[in-house]
Amino acid sequence: MATATDAALLILRLVLGFTMAAHGLNKFIAGGRIAGAARWFEGIGMRHGRFQALMAASTEIAAGLGLAVGLFTPIAAAGFVALMVVAVWTVHRDNGFFVLTNGWEYNLVLATGAVTVAMIGPGYLSLDHQIFGHCWANGWTGLGISLGLGLAGAIGQLVIFYRRSVKSDKTGE
Repeated sequence: MATATDAALLILRLVLGFTMAAHGLNKFIAGGRIAGAARWFEGIGMRHGRFQALMAASTEIAAGLGLAVGLFTPIAAAGFVALMVVAVWTVHRDNGFFVLTNGWEYNLVLATGAVTVAMIGPGYLSLDHQIFGHCWANGWTGLGISLGLGLAGAIGQLVIFYRRSVKSDKTGE
């Protein structure tokens, strides 16, 4: 039977998950779509912009929906961590903390919220619980999976694809 904690986890998962999924869907359907996102990725120093746009949008949708429904929750949370670490490093790190100055405040909240859900577990009102009969990996294991996979993914992404932006190269920074 669901408790108030289960309901609270459902609300948190839905808000975090649908926020991330909407961000990814936006790359497919709004503004410049994938082509515009590809140009933006190249402008911030990511090589192979179209690939980056497709992978970022797809990961945002998959991780967001995974967290929202509570399916493979620590893996979905790892997607949040990877996405937010790359976003902070490539876009927000030089802008300070606050979102009003394009800082990394919002990225921290999304990643921390997802990792917290991975640690607590998605609750009774989740597919993890309904399919597996329990939260298959929470606590320290949920932390390890969400942070470990997330950081490994982010570092790999940055090492393979990130180069100084054209703007930074021209200013000699």
